[in-house]
Amino acid sequence: MLDQEKQISPAQWLKANYPECSPKVGIVLGSGLGDFADSIANPTTIPFQRIPSFPNPRVAGHSGNLVLGQLGSTQVAALQGRCHLYEGWSLEQSLAPLNALIELGVELVILSNAAGGINPRFQSGQVVAIDSHIDWLFQSLNAPNLHPLGASFLGRTHKTYDPAWLARAQKAAGELGYSLASGTYLATLGPNYETRAEYRAFARMGADMVGMSTVPEALLAMRLGVPVLAFSIVTNVANPDAPTTTQHTEVLEWSNKAKTILQGMIVSLIRKHF
Repeated sequence: MLDQEKQISPAQWLKANYPECSPKVGIVLGSGLGDFADSIANPTTIPFQRIPSFPNPRVAGHSGNLVLGQLGSTQVAALQGRCHLYEGWSLEQSLAPLNALIELGVELVILSNAAGGINPRFQSGQVVAIDSHIDWLFQSLNAPNLHPLGASFLGRTHKTYDPAWLARAQKAAGELGYSLASGTYLATLGPNYETRAEYRAFARMGADMVGMSTVPEALLAMRLGVPVLAFSIVTNVANPDAPTTTQHTEVLEWSNKAKTILQGMIVSLIRKHF
């Protein structure tokens, strides 16, 4: 049985073992945001460890489960946590979970992360939509196994962060009483937090937030023709002129405070547009 499982893709395994699995929306839940899955009705929770070729996250706040279920009448699949490159995973390994959701046919990918604030107009605990990025991970998406739908899909490119879905998210936030800002996310390898000099340099480059993930996922979805909506929860706003330290526990704390806002916005979006 194990030899057979190694020969099939994660999506094929999910279809064989969960034939009702036909998600329309794929959601990646970043640091401290895993509890969002509690809002999914009729959930089926599958540990990453059970799914062939899925890596298992090693960072606090990333529980490593795939949760299948419904938001409203829409089938969704939520990844509770992701595997970062700095944990030692290859790019192909880290993208295997999202790759499987795309192969299952999701029509929208929603990404989330916890990020350091660079732009001083942001506040700790604020939800910010990503409208562009700076890629300092220096990774290539040319591995053939990262294109499960075939080369014919690779020409269907569009803006990495879909402007139509961003506009819908901003409207949904307004209806819930929030103002949804947008900004540029800079991805670094990590796992260290940035120095004051790096924050100053990143600000001059045009970055508004900085983190250690998300960009490869967005690029993969874009290259496979799936629109992307992405959010950062700003967990701390840097002051390059004052020495401060950031702990991962603080990141999880700010994420926990902001997840209610993000959850309400995503639920509203899915119910209205699917």
